[in-house]
Amino acid sequence: MSYNRGVRILENPTSLTTPTVGKAAFQVVVGASPVNLAEDPYNSTNVVKLAYSLTEASAAVGYSKNLKDYNLNQSISATFEKFAVAPIALINVLDPKKHKEAIPKANYPVDALQTTVNIEGLLLDTLMIENGETLLQAEVDYITSFDESGYAVITLLESGAGKDAVALSIAGDKIDPSKVTSADIIGGYNVNTGKESGLELIRQVYPLYGMVPGLILSPGYSRDPAVASVMATKCLKINGLFTCECIVDLDSTPEGATKYTDVKTVKERSRFVSEHMEAVWPKVRIGDEIYYYSALYAALIAYTDANNDDVPNLSASNKALPITGLCLDDESSSEIVIDQEQANTVNGFGVVTALNFNGFRSWGNNSAAYPQTTDPKDRWFCCRRFFSWWGNAFILNYFQKVDEQADTRLIEAICDAENIRGNSYTAQGKCAGARITYNEDENPIENILNGKIQFRQYLAPYTPAEDILNVLEFDPTILEAALGGE
Repeated sequence: MSYNRGVRILENPTSLTTPTVGKAAFQVVVGASPVNLAEDPYNSTNVVKLAYSLTEASAAVGYSKNLKDYNLNQSISATFEKFAVAPIALINVLDPKKHKEAIPKANYPVDALQTTVNIEGLLLDTLMIENGETLLQAEVDYITSFDESGYAVITLLESGAGKDAVALSIAGDKIDPSKVTSADIIGGYNVNTGKESGLELIRQVYPLYGMVPGLILSPGYSRDPAVASVMATKCLKINGLFTCECIVDLDSTPEGATKYTDVKTVKERSRFVSEHMEAVWPKVRIGDEIYYYSALYAALIAYTDANNDDVPNLSASNKALPITGLCLDDESSSEIVIDQEQANTVNGFGVVTALNFNGFRSWGNNSAAYPQTTDPKDRWFCCRRFFSWWGNAFILNYFQKVDEQADTRLIEAICDAENIRGNSYTAQGKCAGARITYNEDENPIENILNGKIQFRQYLAPYTPAEDILNVLEFDPTILEAALGGE
């Protein structure tokens, strides 16, 4: 232990902004992450992890600045670094026992008892480190850690067999995210083990954490129609009760929509038609960082809700985006420029995009069901989310009433509570109105005898003011009055 005397300082890294907590748009993200950087790499696969901060997300599933190969990094960055909102549920499907490859043995120079292996994804427990003919032992001859780039740093111990080494021979395994497929994202149920994987794990979110999923996403993988279809299905009857929405990426690869006029064809080909789905196009960039738009857009929705008393009545359209451009999903991330007229055309196909109008802004209100569906409840995504959120809240609020005596007290208690709730949100301007009724003709004695009670609730969330028109007209009388004096 060193002997300290005098005046000293120590600088800590700048703390991130404390995230704003909101649960209406609780994101559940399925994808791949650098699990070798997680606290427990072998217990971070196909497990639902909850995070309220970047630190918690990093410990749970690993985190690095590699946004290209790990889509969970995109959602973690968008949520905690770009919008500072929480929480988020992360489901990593990359299995370090399955999605891996061997790295060839190579020599690495040692400087001041340290050497850095400039290879991403190294699994530390697989490393074979030799000093000449001597195989070194972890925690006896050396210790390992990761630097900010995610590279393994080998530090030799002065008491170990490698203290005099000038170079180390190193081999081992690394995770390979390219081996993660759409089938891994979709996942399923293993009848032999009883284990669930991929999107099937959404069922576990509420039982584990007591929070209802608000948005389901899988940046990049969701451009696959098979993945998007399962995502839309998983939005319905979660745990047999709850409803939510999903954000999917419309394909912008060379085989997809490379210009705005392609969007309609690609959307129809992809069968993005669910009212519980919002499709976004194309990808976005922040300097040199490239994101699938769904990662940024879902975080934007969560941020909008969290700063609106956690009520999802506001549209996330025409909100500022911290991006510097739009791009395609090709090798060079080709830039694409969209003006308002083109963006409106994309919106008309039921797809959300972004445009630069004195700064980049999200643009679009329609769910993927538009234009086939024009019902305001299902067409406007903010209205669709409001209905899902209200229904989920009703279930949570009155679950305790199940199995109580089916008498007038119960009926009146529910009606009074819901009408008070509706009046409160109406007074706050969160909706135009909300009321609930109990009708005797909808509750015949046969149903009552079978323990069934039905209510009818009317909700009127505000629709977005998507088209504001001001008609200008020349008024000659004003000119005449101005020139004619008194």
